[in-house]
Amino acid sequence: MATLLIVDDDSLIRDTLHELFSESHECHTADRAEQALAYLDVETYDVVLTDIAMPELSGRELLKHIQANHPATPVIVISGLSNEADARALMDMGAFDYFAKPFRLEDIEDAVDRAIVRHQELATAGQSADQAEELQSAKTLTGRPKPN
Repeated sequence: MATLLIVDDDSLIRDTLHELFSESHECHTADRAEQALAYLDVETYDVVLTDIAMPELSGRELLKHIQANHPATPVIVISGLSNEADARALMDMGAFDYFAKPFRLEDIEDAVDRAIVRHQELATAGQSADQAEELQSAKTLTGRPKPN
């Protein structure tokens, strides 16, 4: 079961997405990016879905924070603006996918499924890299692989 963080100041969108995903995934919701940052400090998420236009800290700033501190966590961006230039800019910043409101729930479901697979691939690759680095450190110290 994947863990999702849904961030949107619009309670209708937030509650709809929570209802859509809560039967098959563990879902946490936040109505502000600041609240999402607090959750990210204590929990690891497989996918974050975030609105862009929110009071105070924007979804764009949240995306930057996640890219810097949780690079293996895919971020799906939802926006009330259907501006192609903004969509490209957000994708260039590292967003996994972008949806303009109104969106089809089936499209969001598909994107979340793909993002979960991507997160699992990155997490596995990260573990492999950590294991390789640990093995390399052991070889550097002893000249031979560390026994298991």
